[in-house]
Amino acid sequence: MSAGRTDPNVAVRGLAQVGRLTSLAWEVSRLTVRRPFQVRELIQQCWFFASVTILPTALVAIPFGAVIALQLGSLTQQIGAQSFIGAASALAIVQQASPLITALLVAGAGGSAMCADIGSRKIREEIDAMEALGVNPIQRLIVPRVLAAVIVAVLLNGLVSVVGVVGGYYFNVVMQGGTPGAYLASFNALAQVPDLWISEIKAVAFGFVAGIVAAYRGLNPAGGPKGVGDAVNQTVVITFLLLFLINVVLTGIYLQIVPPKGM
Repeated sequence: MSAGRTDPNVAVRGLAQVGRLTSLAWEVSRLTVRRPFQVRELIQQCWFFASVTILPTALVAIPFGAVIALQLGSLTQQIGAQSFIGAASALAIVQQASPLITALLVAGAGGSAMCADIGSRKIREEIDAMEALGVNPIQRLIVPRVLAAVIVAVLLNGLVSVVGVVGGYYFNVVMQGGTPGAYLASFNALAQVPDLWISEIKAVAFGFVAGIVAAYRGLNPAGGPKGVGDAVNQTVVITFLLLFLINVVLTGIYLQIVPPKGM
């Protein structure tokens, strides 16, 4: 094959991977509402996801909110719009920063651990043993983990929103000498309930995608412990790319559907 030409098999394999990933997502969605439901496994996985993500998420949310508040505070001072700093920083945190921080932590910490766990079960042939016993591994293992990723992502998104807004308020009012009343008034004047809804919708989508990608790569390691390690790395990279793409799509749809709130 001459240099510069693309191997058609690469495109075919890529489409096949997308198809199998979509099939797994559909299977998880279908089995979510079917009995028996693994309540204990769901609770354990929720606790696991929360234990590995809640502290890093809170620690990341504080400086992230501070950076947004300080940068926007400096910008609004330059253009003489200090009265809008509260709305600008709070909306940036709630609509964009909170879902993305949550997604990155859920995918990077929880998703990678989930992929390693499922991958190790796969190479130890536990998945094959469950299938031989007539147990559906997707319903038994994957559905509770994906639901746990979604639930924890939604809860962490609320945590990041609160911590980020409070941190932004502190850095703007205390560090930059802003007016508390103006900060709160501008936020109340421009923010609206759909801003919170789109943030939570993003968190649900991000948590679901992170769980599906982690489960898929864990169920399909290349072979051996090295294959599991490669699958974990691929999980993080693929999930990050998908999350940023989904964020652009959801943000564009939201801005077209929901009109901005006037002063």
